[in-house]
Amino acid sequence: MKIRRTPAEITFDAANILLLGLIAFIMIYPMYYVFIVSISSGIHVLRGDVTFFPRQPTFEVYRTVLQNPDIHTGFRNTLLYTSVGTAINLIMTTLCAYPLSRKDFYGRKPLTFFFLLTMFISGGMIPLYLTVLDLGLINTMWAIVLPPAISTWNMLIMRSFFTNIPESLHESATIDGANDLQILSRIVLPLSKPVMATMLLFYAVAHWNSWFSAVIYLNQRARLPLQVFLRDIVITGVFGDQHELVGTAMDHFQVVATNYQYAVIIITVVPILLVYPFLQKHFTKGVMIGSIKG
Repeated sequence: MKIRRTPAEITFDAANILLLGLIAFIMIYPMYYVFIVSISSGIHVLRGDVTFFPRQPTFEVYRTVLQNPDIHTGFRNTLLYTSVGTAINLIMTTLCAYPLSRKDFYGRKPLTFFFLLTMFISGGMIPLYLTVLDLGLINTMWAIVLPPAISTWNMLIMRSFFTNIPESLHESATIDGANDLQILSRIVLPLSKPVMATMLLFYAVAHWNSWFSAVIYLNQRARLPLQVFLRDIVITGVFGDQHELVGTAMDHFQVVATNYQYAVIIITVVPILLVYPFLQKHFTKGVMIGSIKG
C-alpha cells in the first residue's frame, strides 16, 4: 500500500537532500579540483582557467612524478612505517584495553586514572627526543613507530567495547579451562572486528599522514617518509632530482610547478583513501558501540 506523504515531509526531505548535497560538494570539490589541475595543461593553470573541468588534459606530470626517486623512497618508507606502526598500535592497545575492561582486574581504576592523565599532561618534545636519543633510536624506524605505540583515546574506546561483551562468555570459557590469553584470542577478538577495524583505520591514517616525527628523528634522506617529500615539494618547492625533467616539460607549458605539486598530493592521498571502502562497514559500528558506556 502506497503511503501518502504530507507537503511538510516532502519539504523536509528536499531540504535534507539539498543540505547534504551542498556538504558533499564542499568536501569533495577541493580534492577534485586538485586532480583536474594536476592533469590540465600548464598554460591554462597559469591563466587560472581551470574550475570544474580539466583543460587540455595531459598526464605528463604523473610520468615526471613517478620518475622521481624520492617518491619511490618515500612511498616505500611510508608503507613500512604504517604497516609496522599500526601492528604495534593494535597489539599494545589491545593488551592494555582488555585487562582494564575486566572488573576483577586488581588496580583497574588507579591504572585507568594514570592513563587518563597522559591525555592532559605531557613531558614535552625535548624530554621525548632525549629519551629516543638515549635509547639509540635516532635514524631508525623505531623512532617513528615506538613513541606513538598507544593512543589513550583509542585505548578507552576499545576498553569500552570490551566491557560490553557479555560476562557470561568469560565465565563459560573459564569453566572450560581457558586462561586470559585464550579468552582474548578465541572469544573477545573475534567478537571485536568492528572496533579493531576502527582502530586499524585510526592508526593507519595517523601513521600515513605523520611527518613531524620524521623531521625530528631522521636526518638521512633514504629513511624519510613520503609526507616529508610532499612537504618539501608543496611548501618549499624542492623537486629533488627532477629539475631537468620538470624544466623540459615547463618549456612546452605542459607542466608547471602547480601541476607537479598537485600531482604529488594526489599520489600521496589516493592509497589511504582506498582503505576506507574495506573498513567503512565496521567504522560506525565500532565507534558507536565503544561509546555506549565507559
